[in-house]
Amino acid sequence: MYQRLRTFLFVGPGLAWLTFFMVVPCLLVFLYSFFERGVYGGIVYDFTFENFDRAFDPLYLAILLKSAKIAGVATLIALLIAYPAAYAIARAPAQRQPVYLFLVMLPFWSNYLIRTYAWIVMLNREGLINRALLDFGLVGEALPLLYNEASVVTGLVYNYVPFVILAIYSSISRLNPEIAEASEDLGAPSYKTFLRVILPLTLPGIAAGAVFVFVLSIGNFITPDLLGGGRVQMVGNLIYDQFLEARDWPFGSALSLILIGVMMCLLFAQAVAVNRSAEGTR
Repeated sequence: MYQRLRTFLFVGPGLAWLTFFMVVPCLLVFLYSFFERGVYGGIVYDFTFENFDRAFDPLYLAILLKSAKIAGVATLIALLIAYPAAYAIARAPAQRQPVYLFLVMLPFWSNYLIRTYAWIVMLNREGLINRALLDFGLVGEALPLLYNEASVVTGLVYNYVPFVILAIYSSISRLNPEIAEASEDLGAPSYKTFLRVILPLTLPGIAAGAVFVFVLSIGNFITPDLLGGGRVQMVGNLIYDQFLEARDWPFGSALSLILIGVMMCLLFAQAVAVNRSAEGTR
């Protein structure tokens, strides 16, 4: 009895928090998605599947696919940047690794919006990058670096790549160095040791980082709004507009539910991949 009470006291607050602030909102979103919008906004409690039919209209489906493309590009670039950085940190002397990890996380000491606005300062036509290119004579006129998909991808990569570095670093740091040494002792060149030994063993960290970036990027609405200047419409912006501007809560809920479903599928696939990888190393 005492053991159960102690377990409840430790677990109860966390479960209550998740229930009220995650389970209940998701349940409301699920329920609202099957109702109709009122004439002046709000909800009419008449059951319908029309919201899901609208969600798969070519217009909205194109926005979802475009969001997936931008999130996929951001994920790929983040992995290409994060893996070498994580590998270098994991192979650095042990006393220096905390310093490098501190530098990786240093940007998070500032607010997300401030970091995003900083990119506006850097990428606009009078910004630091264009000014440097003009001063060195590398371009004849200012480049359109802002308010396009490239600037949105840049902002997403910048804001999420530290998490990918940490995920991959955690995976690399747990490797037994004797495995790579054994591969090299058997005559394998360094690049083959990396491709056939190190890289496969660090796939769980790569998968975790990739899912993290993709899931957060596809639902992001702040970065596309600021760095896209309203010209880059992603599904997060569409959901935001439905709830706060169009006041079409049922349709916004349907879009949210589809996005949640995509995220859950990705997280499930990542968990299965990690589990199979763990079983394969036993």
